[in-house]
Amino acid sequence: MRVLVLMTVRNEELVLERTLSHLERQGARVCLIDNGSTDATLEIARSFQDRCVLRIEHLPFRGRFELARVLQNEERLAREIRASWYLHQDADEIREAPASMGTLAEALERVEAEGYNAVDFDEFVFVPTSPDQNFEGRDFVAEMSQYYYFRPGSQHRVNAWRRRRWGKVDLVSSAGHNVRFRHRKVYEERFVLRHYMALSTEHARRKYGERRFDPSEIEERGWHAARAAFDSAAMRFPPASALRAVDRSGVWDRSAPMATHPLLARAN
Repeated sequence: MRVLVLMTVRNEELVLERTLSHLERQGARVCLIDNGSTDATLEIARSFQDRCVLRIEHLPFRGRFELARVLQNEERLAREIRASWYLHQDADEIREAPASMGTLAEALERVEAEGYNAVDFDEFVFVPTSPDQNFEGRDFVAEMSQYYYFRPGSQHRVNAWRRRRWGKVDLVSSAGHNVRFRHRKVYEERFVLRHYMALSTEHARRKYGERRFDPSEIEERGWHAARAAFDSAAMRFPPASALRAVDRSGVWDRSAPMATHPLLARAN
């Protein structure tokens, strides 16, 4: 097995089928960890078990989002399940190699052959461009065509890593954004992450307004500040001037990167 995606999900029925279909075409296998979903998430995951979903695990939900616990569990699974490469990602993300490098599996094989053991991703964020746009139940990857480039710092999304024969792989310290291990060598060209933060105004309200976070992760680790303070009444979409149109040839506009998400701007 060349590429194993570690994906922890809770109530992701709107995006999961599209994301798993994409990963299947990319030559990846998936270990899906369900965190107590109450919608059709598990049913969708099971429909892919004879395709790309290698394993379904269960992490009981304890009433709040516990990111450190999620990441510690994924660290464990990466030690237990043998693969050449591992990728930590969320259900609302579409991961791609640069256009010239083929599928994820093909590209990571090339990265390995060139002597690298980690990959960083550029994050391009897609949201509705007006409050009345609604992409729920539609092919959001094909139909959402405007994005902004999000990069709050260097090596913002080092989420793919080569199997380690010894030594610890650390996802927790960086809240899953920047995997750490000894002798890490990050590939020079960044891969692509399409992040679909919200498919509609109502989806954004449910996704960010109803989630409750582990207080210790906010107070002690400094995580989740913007999301925990999300105010649905004050929610706004980025201005049209900040958005770029998808170029079907695979060229991405990396000018004028944003360091905060406009959807969460009031909380920043």
